[in-house]
Amino acid sequence: MFTFQGRGKSVTCNGQTRRDFLQVGTLGALGLSLPHWFAAKAQGAVPPDSDDRNCIMIFNLGAPSQLDLWDMKPDAPAEVRGPFKPISTVNPDLQISEILPQHAKIADKFSLVRSVHHTGAAVHDAGWQMMQTGRLFTGGVNTPHIGSVVSFERGRKTDLPAFAVLPQLMGRGGGNMPNGQAGGFLGKAHDPFALNADPSQENFKVPDLLPPIEIDSSRLARRRRIRDLVDQAAANFEASENADLLGSNFESAFRLMTSPKAREAFDLTKEPTKVRERYGMNRFGQCCLLSRRLIENGVRFVTINTFLTVFDEITWDIHGSKPFTSITGMRDIVCPLYDQGYSALIEDLDQRGLLDSTLVCNLAEFGRTPRVNPAGGRDHWPQCFTCGFAGGGVQGGRIVGASDPIGAVPADRPVQPADVAATIFHSLGFDVHATLPGPGGRPFPIVDSGHNPIHELF
Repeated sequence: MFTFQGRGKSVTCNGQTRRDFLQVGTLGALGLSLPHWFAAKAQGAVPPDSDDRNCIMIFNLGAPSQLDLWDMKPDAPAEVRGPFKPISTVNPDLQISEILPQHAKIADKFSLVRSVHHTGAAVHDAGWQMMQTGRLFTGGVNTPHIGSVVSFERGRKTDLPAFAVLPQLMGRGGGNMPNGQAGGFLGKAHDPFALNADPSQENFKVPDLLPPIEIDSSRLARRRRIRDLVDQAAANFEASENADLLGSNFESAFRLMTSPKAREAFDLTKEPTKVRERYGMNRFGQCCLLSRRLIENGVRFVTINTFLTVFDEITWDIHGSKPFTSITGMRDIVCPLYDQGYSALIEDLDQRGLLDSTLVCNLAEFGRTPRVNPAGGRDHWPQCFTCGFAGGGVQGGRIVGASDPIGAVPADRPVQPADVAATIFHSLGFDVHATLPGPGGRPFPIVDSGHNPIHELF
């Protein structure tokens, strides 16, 4: 937290001391408690690319079972195939689980990669890092999220942020490691804007979007002159490079708070009730709807966390016994809301002509064990799992790679997290061989050497 302390002490119009008011970490009255993406574009940012594609990354926190959803093995022994049966889809070449009936209706619009794997530890945090950044963090270097790279390279289009996370950042994963949903070495300026609210709630509001109710518009306008206070109270700071950063940070905060376009983008009441109900009146469904609205209004990259932590809520983490999810909990609670929200998003983007310009990728930290455990669930398994891709130039209805007869390891076309990252960058029009200004100013590759997009998808 930056703290600016002037030589004197004065009192603002609402009774705050000047010193209190100039503590950036407590500037809630001005909206300066907003995430650090308000900071100015880092040096090296380039103009928007001619290919103006966007991305919605659905991160299936907890890790779905590939064997029970997208890579079923109906001829395997019962302890491998599990309790669910495969069903036909609109794609004659693809069968998926009976517990995803809405997916079956749109299976010509998404493609699956059934041979994703990684060598990281079988803990959630490690997989979160690898699948969202393309790397496991080593040597104290935190690699930026793919959305943060997009923010750094292309900046914002409108008053809205370039990169947003819905409904909020990931919580604990059990490994006590960074989760990969940050700007990393690119800096806090490229952290995502986190909604920090449940858009399915009747009284849904964005906490950091509007000023507190006790500050009316005229008082807010007067507060805009806080820059003068900063100038006077921090002359020495103003002589540094960070001064410009703070100035742009403030201007961005003020733009967002006072932007009718930003307020409207987050206003789900603008949507017909029928549309909201199609997505599902639950947190995930309304986040899917909100992601579409944000993309329409200029946000470049949206990550949706299907769940917030693997603890204390029903998730994809189907170990089978409390405090985790049972396989029936996945069938009765998780899959219905996911099936509804995802299918609605793909159909809506397609009907609005946005699917070709918006990549929707479905990722997870790993898969689940090939054999059902004694509790009737499945445990962590990074050795083989499935990811999905739709839109953004991806051809629907394709199946890339294959697992072995029990879904344990890739049998064809192995794919690693860096290849997934390269695929996303490729869809967005990036040169996957480009570099970023890394720690110490050294060039840092966007994607590690030897890893390439999954071209079979395009």
